Amino acid sequence: MKLPTRQTSNDQRRVTSDEKALALRRVRRARQAAFTLAEVLAALVFLAILIPVIAECLSIASRAGEVATRKTEAVRVADRILNESIVTTNWNQSAQSGTVNEGIREFNWTLNNEPWNQDPMRLLTVDVKYMVQGKEYSVQLSTIADGSFSSSMTNN
Repeated sequence: MKLPTRQTSNDQRRVTSDEKALALRRVRRARQAAFTLAEVLAALVFLAILIPVIAECLSIASRAGEVATRKTEAVRVADRILNESIVTTNWNQSAQSGTVNEGIREFNWTLNNEPWNQDPMRLLTVDVKYMVQGKEYSVQLSTIADGSFSSSMTNN
């Protein structure tokens, strides 16, 4: 297979002018593809505004996940305190409080005993407080217990 060769000087000039035109088009495209200083500065300003917003969104999402996890643990603690108090009839006092450690986490709780609108019944409410990223949150669980049952158990 033979490569085509240039035969006359007129063909040579035409090829040369075609190559120059092609080179000029490439230069024009390269100039059009570059960013101007104003475009680069506008992009930097946009990023300067966007990055703190994204960081705050990530912080909020992280806190929401941590609050949900700790709230689940706090509800478990409150449920256990209510159940233990009812079974042991250890809720005759108007208020009790304490601290429960769940692994490395600490939960402060308060058990309140209030009269219900029907005489022997009592409203037991457990308030469990916990910290997430330096902010305090709380969970409350309530149940109704038979007050006559606890007084008959303590009198015997």
